[in-house]
Amino acid sequence: MPKEIICNCTEYETRIAILENRGMVNLYVERIDERSIAGNIYKGKVVRIVPGIQAAFVDIGLERTAFLYVADTYHELSKETEIFTNGYDNPIEYPTGTATRPMEDILKEGQEILVQISKEPLGTKGARVTTHISLPGRNLVSMPTSSHTGVSRRITDEQERERLREIIERLRPEEYGFIARTASEGAQETELKGDFDYLCKLWNTIREKKQHTSAPGLVHRELGMTLRAIRDLYTEDVERIIIDSGKEYKKTIDFIGTFMPYMTSSVDLYQGTVPIFDHFGIELDIRKMLHKKVWLKSGGYIVIEETEALCSIDVNTGKYVGKKNMEETILKTNMEAVREIAYQLPVRNIGGIIIIDFIDMEMETNREKVFDALSAEMEKDRSKTNIQKISEIGLIEMTRQRRRKSLSDTMCETCPYCSGRGKVTSRASVCYEIFREVAREAASGTAGTFCVLVHPEVAQLLLEDGNNVLKRLEEKLGRKVLVETDNSFHQEHFKIIPMQ
Repeated sequence: MPKEIICNCTEYETRIAILENRGMVNLYVERIDERSIAGNIYKGKVVRIVPGIQAAFVDIGLERTAFLYVADTYHELSKETEIFTNGYDNPIEYPTGTATRPMEDILKEGQEILVQISKEPLGTKGARVTTHISLPGRNLVSMPTSSHTGVSRRITDEQERERLREIIERLRPEEYGFIARTASEGAQETELKGDFDYLCKLWNTIREKKQHTSAPGLVHRELGMTLRAIRDLYTEDVERIIIDSGKEYKKTIDFIGTFMPYMTSSVDLYQGTVPIFDHFGIELDIRKMLHKKVWLKSGGYIVIEETEALCSIDVNTGKYVGKKNMEETILKTNMEAVREIAYQLPVRNIGGIIIIDFIDMEMETNREKVFDALSAEMEKDRSKTNIQKISEIGLIEMTRQRRRKSLSDTMCETCPYCSGRGKVTSRASVCYEIFREVAREAASGTAGTFCVLVHPEVAQLLLEDGNNVLKRLEEKLGRKVLVETDNSFHQEHFKIIPMQ
């Protein structure tokens, strides 16, 4: 399907939306104070070795030390390969293996090493780093610390895979490893040669800078978000790239003039008076992405709840009652939910553990249909997923690779009123807590009167609806209780002041 890449660039934020048939299918957001560090290369210093988990903590100059696992330090190359993600989740083959030496024999505290960010800091966790450096170009990824060569698994034609392997083996320096990216399919040898020359020159520059950089320090910064998007997201089915910043437009033209001159005509500078995301209807889509409830066309809906540990998705029939039997109604709602979930997960960039609570289905064949449909839809996802069979009570457990913050984590913050719970203690519960606290104060003190400072809504309940209870409390304790309001108080907060 035809795609468009829409870039909204300001001095404080860059947003890139991928449109397919005029609808948003992916969104990337980067703020100036939260610029992505994935792919950056640092000269770090080992500050701690932890034999129990076979890992090391490395100071690379960030707020938190980076985490280096033993498997990211030493590999025995094997014939097995896995999907390795770089940049914008573009899968490539990468060598894997099992470390044969313990971490304490590989590194020592105080040692200086060159590492690359493989996973950005998330929440309270520091960045994850690797010593296996990978430098992505348009068509190739260079692995200067490895001699492995390979071809993206997304290139399925065996003749094309063999052609690319032959070119790589013929052109690559003997000590360098290279991977042909998905974008290299059909590329001419001259295009690949350009990538070889650029990536080899880049690695030589990094090595030279390393010599003059003290640890901890930044040695190489990845491309900015706009150029990263051009490099990693542009494919043959992208019709246009539209940028609303003259500065970023010029950078893009210069970049593609060097690496992708054939696509210069596909890049446009947006000069409309209406903001670019408003013009393409993207702002409305973004606002919808922040809602928990998503309506389905049939009248059913799904509810997406993100927590620190996992994401739960609940499927409901809602307004949809069907036309025939209940099982058919449930199956149709679940199948519609499958398509919506497969769309929502990448757009919201939800990763980690995901639990989907489909509506219970009695027939095993229907459960298989829903599972097969979800598996087929998630195969289109660039991030690696692992989906377990649907259970008898309609639950599916799955994982999705998480490489950056979710959309809600990027654009929202914890509610200062409810502290992220989504609920606050009811006014009645606060009133009863006040009664108990007054009783405690009366039992331990000599004050004859107590002044209770509360939120106005709680004061209203105390003085009107709960007035009889307050009077009975005063009679029981032999103390006077005065109620005063404070508009600055949280509904759950109160203060009891003993008075003579």
